[in-house]
Amino acid sequence: MSFPRQQARTQRFTIGVPRAFQISPDGERVTFLRGRSGTDKATCLWSYSADTGTASVLADPRALGADDENLPPEERARRERMREHGGGIVSYTVDDAFTRAVFTLSGRVFYVDLIGDDTAPRELPVASPAVDPRIDPAGDRVAYVHKGAVRVIDIADEDDPDRDRVLVEPDGENVTWGLADLVSAEEMHRVRGFWWAPDGRSLAVSRVDESEVNRWFVGDPNQPGQEPQPLRYPAAGTANPDVRLAVLSVPSATEYRRGGRTEPTPIEWDREALPYLPTVDWTSGPDGNPVLVFTAQSRDQRTLTLFSADPATGLVSQTRTESDGVWVEIMPGVPAFTASGELVWIGRDGAGGERRVYVGERAVSGADVYVRGVVDVDGDRVLFSGSPAGRAGDVSLWLADTRQGTCAPLELPDGFGESGGADDGHGGVRAGRLRGDTLVVQHRSLDFTGVRTLVVRNASTETRRTHGEVESLAETPELPDVRVRTWLAGERKIPTALVLPSWYREGEDPLPVLMAPYGGPHAQRVLNARGAFLSSQWFAEQGFAVLIADGRGTPGVGLAYEQAVHHDLAEPVLEDQVAALEDAAERFGCLDLTRVGIHGWSFGGYLAALAVLRRPDVFHAAVAGAPVIDWSLYDTHYTERYLGTPQEQAQVYASSSLMADADKLERPLMLIHGLIDDNVVFAHTQRMSEALLAAGRPHTVLPLAGVTHSPSDPVTAENLLLLQVDFLKENLRGA
Repeated sequence: MSFPRQQARTQRFTIGVPRAFQISPDGERVTFLRGRSGTDKATCLWSYSADTGTASVLADPRALGADDENLPPEERARRERMREHGGGIVSYTVDDAFTRAVFTLSGRVFYVDLIGDDTAPRELPVASPAVDPRIDPAGDRVAYVHKGAVRVIDIADEDDPDRDRVLVEPDGENVTWGLADLVSAEEMHRVRGFWWAPDGRSLAVSRVDESEVNRWFVGDPNQPGQEPQPLRYPAAGTANPDVRLAVLSVPSATEYRRGGRTEPTPIEWDREALPYLPTVDWTSGPDGNPVLVFTAQSRDQRTLTLFSADPATGLVSQTRTESDGVWVEIMPGVPAFTASGELVWIGRDGAGGERRVYVGERAVSGADVYVRGVVDVDGDRVLFSGSPAGRAGDVSLWLADTRQGTCAPLELPDGFGESGGADDGHGGVRAGRLRGDTLVVQHRSLDFTGVRTLVVRNASTETRRTHGEVESLAETPELPDVRVRTWLAGERKIPTALVLPSWYREGEDPLPVLMAPYGGPHAQRVLNARGAFLSSQWFAEQGFAVLIADGRGTPGVGLAYEQAVHHDLAEPVLEDQVAALEDAAERFGCLDLTRVGIHGWSFGGYLAALAVLRRPDVFHAAVAGAPVIDWSLYDTHYTERYLGTPQEQAQVYASSSLMADADKLERPLMLIHGLIDDNVVFAHTQRMSEALLAAGRPHTVLPLAGVTHSPSDPVTAENLLLLQVDFLKENLRGA
């Protein structure tokens, strides 16, 4: 089987990799999601025993009549925001004691007991379609969203007519409760819209009113009999949705019948100054009662404030504020709290310093660590991820024990490190979970293919530590070993990788160069993991020297490096691609700089088009997939973070957008775009093509019917690779 076909049908070799781990309070049991093979898209819910090292299936969607073609629109939107292309059970929740799990299939809700002899999944008679079901902390009830209303259903009391009941319903034509709006899900990574209180007596719920948001339409010309789907899209400089927060009491069925329904308690803060709602959670106050905590962010994103609120009265108090003259990043995993009640936070170290992990007012991460996020808090231990200084390609895990005052990188047991042995605690790319002193670590490396998942018991006690492995069922790529060199290029020390064909030998004719960047914020391509270079290796086998550079704006290096794209998303990122290319040419004699192509997707597509338009002296052909052409057509939260608003920064938008460059095109350019993309809408490519046509510039457009922002259909994904190679070979033949 060809690599393009294998990569397409395995969804880039992610099918069969265990994911979405939850750990029991005693650390003895772990649940996770995984298909039964490397091509089985019907993802199952599994349970792993840390004592025996064995895994068993808890729920198989095929046995429950799953139909991934029949998803509610709200669920499709959630999956698109999460880039979730799998099928079957794609998410689930568990109660605090780890006695039950809840999940949804095709708008239906199921629960499964995690203890006892009868662990067969059971369906709950919810109002269908149900979206985002979440079990309460005690494991007795499930809250979910149906047609913009938040409902709750009791797991027991099957004969009670009020077993399934409404807590709050839409109070306006464009109002929903319990669902995340587009920019919260897409840019803030908040895909949730409601949160159970620790005592299970109430819910914090977001209310979204999109009445003032632009109404766009996304249609598929391949289906002329279907009406275009309306889309509320807050483009840069236009109105955002009105997002509010309220607390709902959750009455029992008996209380509900007796009129125990109450109005939502609004949580009020200065929403004019701080309109964005990035995070919501609960903690316990000194008296043990639940306290609501949330963050709110200014529209210019220079201020992020942490609030706490009394759920009974709605009274709000300010806990902490982060400010930055450029922007404040929303960091994963915070706010969080230790068992002793101390706030876990990520903030800058003084004026202009790097980010640090704080517990209370104490920095627990080292000043030489690039902090990426807090992963988990287990009692008074904090697990966080980051990269050592100067090693952006390594993503490591550190464990800070706030009682002992220690912080150290997590070392893997012998046999799980680089080259099959122990390492320094940093090599490769790691992700993890921690609860009940059981640690689940997923490890990727340049020394092996795929993902290894390690379960470590008694993780904080070296003398009692034991471990087992959760097997990955992902397929092995049908490729030669990845042949990659990484280094820091040029004066700015740009993380760079060069991938060469397995068959190429030193002294042979130089190879045409294919640059393959993402090159923009929040994404990193040069990682010390073999899986990061599989596509690049395949392109290399077709006769290219593939060069990847993470220039300014990308994460992993430092704040100044990230913020260098402020008010300019074009020149710094393009300059760094050229600088990395020139540095590579000086280091290696195998690059033919008279034949340089570039391809990328999303921001990488923007960068590819930018390269041939503004530096045709360097780049000789480009493939731009789903490119952002005109930044005024992209969403508020992302675009305004870097460029401000079009009303205030008209020149900034003009210099970062590509429409005015159409008449400069003198190199071959292929534009690829999904026709029903609701993230980077097809209008970007359509308008660029019209401008190129008006300027008399030949170009190629490949529209993808029925495709959103990232193609998931195996046939489409396979042929896209083949078409790109043909286009690049044809246009990089040279003299």
